Amino acid sequence: MIRINVEVTVSGGLHARPASVLVHMLNQHQSSVKMIYNGKEANGKSILSVMALGVKAGDELSFEVDGPDEQEAIAHIENLFERDFSA
Repeated sequence: MIRINVEVTVSGGLHARPASVLVHMLNQHQSSVKMIYNGKEANGKSILSVMALGVKAGDELSFEVDGPDEQEAIAHIENLFERDFSA
């Protein structure tokens, strides 16, 4: 299992579009992904679960990734947040 923390810098936080991009990307991996924010946990592969966290811009968010492709999944998560979800 790998755990990382990221700062959410995308404008508006994890609203519908960035949450959808994140969930779609995570569903390309076999590993399980748990998101932790403000004492709440969410399945990173579920759009409803991710949106229910209510993560806003400037917030810190933790990811716990566990599985056969966890290294690749972590790299994709970090890249997505570093580029503020842009293409």
